[in-house]
Amino acid sequence: MFIRCAFFRGQVKPGFEAAFNNYIRKELVPLWTRFPGAQEVRVLRQVESDVSDPHLEMVLSVRYPSRESIDIALASEVRLKSREVSKALIDMFDGTVFHTIFSADEYGLPTD
Repeated sequence: MFIRCAFFRGQVKPGFEAAFNNYIRKELVPLWTRFPGAQEVRVLRQVESDVSDPHLEMVLSVRYPSRESIDIALASEVRLKSREVSKALIDMFDGTVFHTIFSADEYGLPTD
């Protein structure tokens, strides 16, 4: 499996915290969950860290079964719409956004 992440490195602009969170839930999650081939969508919010830098305000994590499915999702209409809708979120953010694709192995936990 593969996981594509968007890392929001930085901080929400002061006074925009509630608007940032609401915009993610109301405007973007409905789009992200419609990406073709997506098997799981997670929005991760940093609660604490053992380092002060970088601060990751948010990480969007989307799991796909293959690299090909990521390519299909990135070329989709819903992804193009999400890029347009994301511009308002970026206006509330002071930092950088970058994407990374991870290959992922999953291991079950022991049951004994």
